[in-house]
Amino acid sequence: MNTVILYAVLALSSIGVLAAIILYFIAQKFKIIEDPRIDLVADLLPGANCGGCGFAGCRNMAEFIVKNETLENVSCPPGGNDVLKQIGPIIGQVAEEKAPMIAVLRCNGSLKNAPSKVKYDGASSCFFVNNLFSGENGCPNGCIGLGDCVTSCLFDAMYIDSETGLPVIDNEKCVACGACVKSCPRAIIELRLKGKKDKRIFVSCVNKEKGAVAKKNCEVACIGCGKCVKECKFEAITLSNNVAYINFEKCTLCRKCVESCPTKAIHEVNFPARKNKEASELTEKETIVN
Repeated sequence: MNTVILYAVLALSSIGVLAAIILYFIAQKFKIIEDPRIDLVADLLPGANCGGCGFAGCRNMAEFIVKNETLENVSCPPGGNDVLKQIGPIIGQVAEEKAPMIAVLRCNGSLKNAPSKVKYDGASSCFFVNNLFSGENGCPNGCIGLGDCVTSCLFDAMYIDSETGLPVIDNEKCVACGACVKSCPRAIIELRLKGKKDKRIFVSCVNKEKGAVAKKNCEVACIGCGKCVKECKFEAITLSNNVAYINFEKCTLCRKCVESCPTKAIHEVNFPARKNKEASELTEKETIVN
């Protein structure tokens, strides 16, 4: 009986040793040696895993950079140009300087400008409401205001203003990761150039309805009159589907289009206050007299 047990133990031990040897050789055959530079690049990335770069996460982005040895068409919104400059020497490349971007809300349908016509009582989700009806103010393209964009932001750079009912973007915290852009079912948030001295001009409306209908739902809606298009000498403004759009790459920030808009749908951000026309004319007359 003892002999049988001994043989069984020896047999099992032999099988175990043989399996271990086989697994060892298989592991050696198929083992993957990871480039140590991947860890160096990954350590430099912010680790936010926000998806703004287009990759599944920071580690995935690091693997792509090292394996392809390129920074072309690669961006890290949270880290910005400083991070890419540090990564460049690791792969023997020079990072291209990229202009900073920022999220912009292209809707001014506040509670005052676009008052509610009905009262919604249901799931607190912009996505849900967008599939259900046009919204409380009747505009089928405007901001719903339930904060899907705020929830999607990993950097605490957005909040809903209780007075306007619209999301507010914190210029200091926004890293232009694009999460809010993807979360908005009505595509009213756009990534645009942050601009020199943080100055920006854009049409704060995406409504595609004709002028009279658009104006009925929102006092400051773009009515597609085309005055801004005619005013712009740099061909930076186009008109399509009853709404104007300003190309931020062509815009020279001259502000002439802002003055030409009859509904004040074009916004200018971080510009000095305009001088009162009457005061300016009076000053000019005094200068001539003197």
